[in-house]
Amino acid sequence: MRNPPSTGAGRLLRATGHSWRGLVDTWRSEAAFRQELLLAAPLLVLVFALDLAPLSRALLLATLGLVLVVELLNTAIEAVVDRVGADWHALSGKAKDAGSAAVTVSLLVHAAVWICVL
Repeated sequence: MRNPPSTGAGRLLRATGHSWRGLVDTWRSEAAFRQELLLAAPLLVLVFALDLAPLSRALLLATLGLVLVVELLNTAIEAVVDRVGADWHALSGKAKDAGSAAVTVSLLVHAAVWICVL
């Protein structure tokens, strides 16, 4: 029998554990996530090294986060599609292509914002 759903701090603690496992697993299994995170590190330093208005700094940080969030979601989509089955299906291809397109769009938004701000 399942345990009753937790509330408050217990729920937050379990959710944090799930999130941490998701980050670690994605780091281990997805080269694109590792590359994006490693490229984000020097950009993060640059954001705080430059003399920027607070809103400009926030925009640059937001786009760094956006790319990582979209990559995590793309990884989740791919995992679910792969879980359903290895047989090719048009909808599986569509889901994976849309996830990949979302990553590309987030990278383009990231680049455009950085170009505009800098």
